Amino acid sequence: MIETLTGVPVSKQRAIFGEMDEFAKQIEKTLRVTIVTRDQEIRVVGEEGPCGKAKRVLTTLLELAARGSEINIQNVNYTLSLVKENEEQSMLSVDSDLICHTISGKPIKPKTLGQKNYVDNIRDNMIVFGVGPAGTGKTYLAMAMAVTAFKNDEVNRIILTRPAIEAGEKLGFLPGDLQQKVDPYLRPLYDALYQIMGADSFTKNMEKGLIEVAPLAYMRGRTLDNAFIILDEAQNTTPAQMKMFLTRIGFGSKVVVTGDRTQKDLPSDQISGLDVATKVLQGIEDIAFSNLTGADVVRHPLVQKIVTAYEAYEERAAKKHRPERPERRFHRPMRAVNKTEDGTEA
Repeated sequence: MIETLTGVPVSKQRAIFGEMDEFAKQIEKTLRVTIVTRDQEIRVVGEEGPCGKAKRVLTTLLELAARGSEINIQNVNYTLSLVKENEEQSMLSVDSDLICHTISGKPIKPKTLGQKNYVDNIRDNMIVFGVGPAGTGKTYLAMAMAVTAFKNDEVNRIILTRPAIEAGEKLGFLPGDLQQKVDPYLRPLYDALYQIMGADSFTKNMEKGLIEVAPLAYMRGRTLDNAFIILDEAQNTTPAQMKMFLTRIGFGSKVVVTGDRTQKDLPSDQISGLDVATKVLQGIEDIAFSNLTGADVVRHPLVQKIVTAYEAYEERAAKKHRPERPERRFHRPMRAVNKTEDGTEA
């Protein structure tokens, strides 16, 4: 069986095949086909089913390249997974959702269906919980949505916060004033803002009080109106802290709470405020939950494999330690016996 794509410029072939044909080799390996190019023609050789899927993968990647989107191994693998489920058109709808551009001009878009659902929930709801493993873009996409809302005058300021808790280490005394002490905990938020806004714009708006980056403890006693508020690393909040934070919200505000249940730094006997909130707040109007998975990881492909391996390990461990239900034994009820005064049965 041979499937053919014609009229494909060499420049587009380079884009969808990758450096040293990395992407083409991944398609061949996954679908067990052979891809051959000659001038402006691409041929896929193999069995009928895999050939048709490979052609649809290549067609989707060509459409993405024609839009100016960068083709990388992550979206090649994701397109392969969608084609297997006959949902490759979803990849094009995901790619069409432009949030904003970074300071260097790079477009920021959702890259998976899970991320697209997350972004849509942020647009449509007042409070959104984005829960999922590392590398799924929870914080970065929320930051992009916050900056976009700020630039469009939908909110007057951006407030970023996270609990100041060590990641399993005791750092001891930190030198400097209070801001210098908490900066290391908030550095990931600064990094994302620098990339999206630029250091100069960020500094100017922060000096004006229009952007605030602060530890969660600073939120107590405040009412936050007309603000885009992001609570990061919410798995490290206590139930009391989470309730305190959620009750700070005022009129005209939008809130995104992000967290990864698998990376808690709380004491082992402490319940996470994120876990409690996801149970308590289900079904309330204008509150949405986006549960991202390993399929939504957009970092190096190895990160996705690491996340999947840990999920499988934790699932096996949970089954191993899950107590088995004791076997129920049914006993025949004892028959009531009437006895006479001398002890014999009546």
